[in-house]
Amino acid sequence: MSIDATTFQLPQTIPTVKAYNEEKLTKSVNEEMGQKEFLLLFTTQLQNQNPLDPMENEAFVAQLAQFSQLEATVTMGDKMTELADAMMGERMLQGSTLLGKRVAVPNGPAILKGGAPISGIIALPQGADNVELNVYSNAGQLVRTIPYGRQMPGDITVRWDGMNAQGTTMPDGPYRIIATVKSKGEVTQVPISTPDTVKSVTFSAEANDLVLEVSSGGTVNFSQVKRIDAALEQSLSQ
Repeated sequence: MSIDATTFQLPQTIPTVKAYNEEKLTKSVNEEMGQKEFLLLFTTQLQNQNPLDPMENEAFVAQLAQFSQLEATVTMGDKMTELADAMMGERMLQGSTLLGKRVAVPNGPAILKGGAPISGIIALPQGADNVELNVYSNAGQLVRTIPYGRQMPGDITVRWDGMNAQGTTMPDGPYRIIATVKSKGEVTQVPISTPDTVKSVTFSAEANDLVLEVSSGGTVNFSQVKRIDAALEQSLSQ
C-alpha cells in the first residue's frame, strides 16, 4: 500500500496536538493527566506522521514550547496554591492571638458592667464643628448627652462614665452610643466603635479577611478593627 502525502491521515482514534489544545480551551482536565496526555499525543503523532511529509522543525519546536508552557503553568498553579495555604495559615495563627482580647467593634453595643466606664472611637476624617455623645438604653431611651465640642480631623476617643444625666449609675447591660456630629451646617449621626471581647476567629475566603466573633454575638472583619487591647480588663481609653 502506497502513502500519498495529500491523503495521509492519522487514525481517527488519535487526535492531533492541535485538536488536543483546542479541547483544552473548552474542557477542564486533571492537571497531572494533562501533561501525560500531551506527551502521549505528541509522541504518537511523531510515530504516525507521513514520512513523505514529516513535521517541520518549526512546528516541532512550537509544540515542544507548548508542552513546556503547559508544564510551567501547572507548576505555577501548584506554587500559588501552596502560597495561598501558607498565607491563610499565617493569618489564622495571627488570629489566634486575638482570642480573649478586646477590640473596637464598629457600631457595636456598649456593654456596661459593674459601672465601669465605657470608651469608644469616633472616626472624623473631615473634623467637626461640634460633637455630642448620646447614650441610649436597650429600650431606646436617651440616658445621657455628653458634649465634646469642636474636633480636628482624625479618630477621637470618647468616654461614658456609666451614669445618667442625674449622676446615677445605670444598671449593667447593653447600651447604644451614637455621636451627633455637626459640620458645615449639616448634622449627622455617627456610630462609634465600642469595645468587645473576641470569642472565636475564622477565615473568610470570600472576604479574604479574618472574621472575629465577639461576646455580644456579633461579628466584625479584622480589617475594620480600630484598636486592640492587650488584656481583657483594659478599656479603650487606657
